[in-house]
Amino acid sequence: MNNQMIASEGARQTTRAAASGWIGSALEYYDFFIYATAAALVFPQVFFPSDNPTNAIIASLATYGVGYVARPIGAFFLGHMGDTRGRKTLLLACMFMMGIATTLVGFLPTYAQAGVAAPILLVVLRLAQGFAVAGEISGASSMILEHAPFGRRGYFASFALQGVQAGQILAAAIFIPLARFMDKAEFMSWGWRIPFLLSFVVLIAGYVIRRRVNETPAFAEESAHDEVPKAPVLEAIRAHWPDMLRVILMALMNVIPVIATIFGGAYAVQAAYGIGFAPDVYLWIPVVGNIVAVALIPFVGDWSDKIGRRPLIIGGALLSGLSSYVYLYAISTKNMPFAFATSISMWGILYQGYNAIFPSFYPELFPTRTRVSAMAIAQNIGTFLTAMLPAFFATVAPPGTQNIPLIIGSLAFATTVISALAAYSARETFRLPLEQLGNAAAQPLDSATYARERREAMRAR
Repeated sequence: MNNQMIASEGARQTTRAAASGWIGSALEYYDFFIYATAAALVFPQVFFPSDNPTNAIIASLATYGVGYVARPIGAFFLGHMGDTRGRKTLLLACMFMMGIATTLVGFLPTYAQAGVAAPILLVVLRLAQGFAVAGEISGASSMILEHAPFGRRGYFASFALQGVQAGQILAAAIFIPLARFMDKAEFMSWGWRIPFLLSFVVLIAGYVIRRRVNETPAFAEESAHDEVPKAPVLEAIRAHWPDMLRVILMALMNVIPVIATIFGGAYAVQAAYGIGFAPDVYLWIPVVGNIVAVALIPFVGDWSDKIGRRPLIIGGALLSGLSSYVYLYAISTKNMPFAFATSISMWGILYQGYNAIFPSFYPELFPTRTRVSAMAIAQNIGTFLTAMLPAFFATVAPPGTQNIPLIIGSLAFATTVISALAAYSARETFRLPLEQLGNAAAQPLDSATYARERREAMRAR
């Protein structure tokens, strides 16, 4: 009876951890991506007015990238917190910092009201957003992974990224009725503020959900035996720098959402490019692509528990990189159905070969004692390196440039090739027990034993 009660409580905590990861990531990335949407659609006119529309677009997209500048810094501090104070404490701290910074954006004066102070304040709050989000995915992934049963880590950890995609749906969807039904002057004046002010509600909801999840058994055991590292960041760099380098390079896959939402949004909507998609129409492209992703992610995560993490990441990287050519070409043809189809293919389906897998693969490369620090630092350095790509793309392919799909598509594909090679060089992790993760000398279970233990874990839940 006691064993049954323990198993039942373990199942409940696994479910709660997955739900907390899903909802927390959705709410926190809603905050992060409403900024991205506004940077493409609104901020060039509100915060960066200029006689040269190209300069306004580049400046606005650069502030999107500024948020990623703070992410490596945040990863050092928040990774340390996650490995010394616990995953739960980290996730609550991230949510409060993000919610407050995002809400304050909704109160900012415009350039017309405050002059140069307005974009400066905007950059400061974007830096705060970047600092806060640096610990979210590493903390949520580690929390779920350490609660998940053996043989099902890929499935459960994928819910953290399913939440991220859901947050992006909310971020785009909240702008659709505003852009569609509000008078344009009112939308540019005050309507764009509404999604930012709603972040306060997001903050309260996230706190209520996350406080109910227990700390992970793996971290609790280390704490009980006084084995929590004093300097997890230094230990991670010293002992696991090769895998951290691999994560940095794999995280360059962030180029695909950059293409799909940020540069793609500016290319499709900003008048200087001459495409002419209406903002409320274009906003449906990432929404539909993300809806497909939300439906697909758990199946891909479960698939990785059967065949491994590396094949799916490599395939997803190469195929989504190739499809970026087609997606940008579809926008250039001003063909909305074509753009919808290619968005669903590139972002909603092919990209999930990477996106659904990295929440289990990255933390599996590192041991419990340095897991959050190693993943947070490496992943955020990688995403930082892609952060200025929207502004870089707008610089190398400004309005009036010929063959924009070929130029930007080639840059995107070259980046995904680097990610695929990094995944190829990594060791496979899906058949390693939790206590052996991060040990380069550990031997995975043979296929038959792994399959048997996975079946038993599935029956127990």
